[in-house]
Amino acid sequence: MSEAVPSSYSDPSSLLYQLESILESDPLIDEVGFVHPSQFASMSDTSPANTIDLAFWSKDHKLGISTESIHPLYTAAKNAFMSSLQQYKMLIPLHSKKVDNISATSSPLTVLENELMKHSRALLLLSCDFGTAWNCRKEVVLNKQDIRLYLDELSLSSLVLSCSPKSERTWSHRRWVIKMIAGKCTNLEEILKNESDLANRIAEKSKMNYRAWNHRCWLVSYIPESQVIDELIKYRDWAGLHVADNSCFHYRTRLMSRTLEDSWYKQDLKATEICQLWKEEIIWSEILIKRYIGREALWLYRRFLSVSWIKHFAGHSGTRLDLFVENEIKLFRCCKTIPDNVFEDYKAQAMFAATYIMWLIKEMDENEGVRRRSVVVEKVGEEVEQVVNEVCPEKAFLLDLILTKTRV
Repeated sequence: MSEAVPSSYSDPSSLLYQLESILESDPLIDEVGFVHPSQFASMSDTSPANTIDLAFWSKDHKLGISTESIHPLYTAAKNAFMSSLQQYKMLIPLHSKKVDNISATSSPLTVLENELMKHSRALLLLSCDFGTAWNCRKEVVLNKQDIRLYLDELSLSSLVLSCSPKSERTWSHRRWVIKMIAGKCTNLEEILKNESDLANRIAEKSKMNYRAWNHRCWLVSYIPESQVIDELIKYRDWAGLHVADNSCFHYRTRLMSRTLEDSWYKQDLKATEICQLWKEEIIWSEILIKRYIGREALWLYRRFLSVSWIKHFAGHSGTRLDLFVENEIKLFRCCKTIPDNVFEDYKAQAMFAATYIMWLIKEMDENEGVRRRSVVVEKVGEEVEQVVNEVCPEKAFLLDLILTKTRV
């Protein structure tokens, strides 16, 4: 355990030096938090009198920063960073004319680069969206072209995300790193797996974190097909417990779409496996819709599964479109009932079921669209109209448009 006890917060440069020293002495720090000074006593097992001026707390690779020191720390870190950056920009044009006998590790440019990386690290922990600091780190790493520095950037951004999980610039920096090491790093698959696990942990702690889920969606284009299948199976239970999180199902949409890329499902050896995967996903989706009443995210995900199934599998691999449509009609009829003891969720469920069937009719294949639409409308048209008039009369015009198109 290491503790830094400044005499006061009146010397920002001293605070910055202590913070940078702690970060240098423990490169395995993986979590940063901002703590009110009154909490340091319980964390440090010391009397409150001894922690009144405590600015930092570090133990078990965790770092706590006093909320009282944030402003002076930020001022010192920004001033130190901007000063080093100005010197760096002045020195770069002269670097091409450097004397050959100057050691690369002791050259003025190298010293300044190290200062920039040190100050920018402290600055980004305090102000995660300071774009100039991120861009400066990119420039230094690109100049050195050392794979270890790229991995250090992943470590730093993980540390920043521990206290700022919704920082868009931090997530963007991680994507830049992965783009740069793709094709150059021998353990890229392991890095991508760790990346997905990190995003999952952050999404678990920070609810409705769109940026974390968006990052995972972006990763899908890099991960191998075996990991795509593993991700779908591994996080199915998690998705089933977070049915209100639309971002979670958007991620599954991206994973399922990936199985249709690169002609996976058209390969003889993969066709059966991928078709079975889609069948299981459709069945699982129906179970969730019936279990969790009135969840719009589930119905939107059902739309994606349905249109993809019709486009890629219906009529192939021993599947029939009419059987699929019949099953969707049964799902609608199961979900349209509103009990006497009316709850809003049941009304929402009936509305989503009705609009889903309306959407499905509209999405019918154009080649046989009129005939198929007519069959569906004949079977459930009156039932859909009844539900629409009861729970969402404002959507009646949509049904009228569909019925008019069917009669054409």
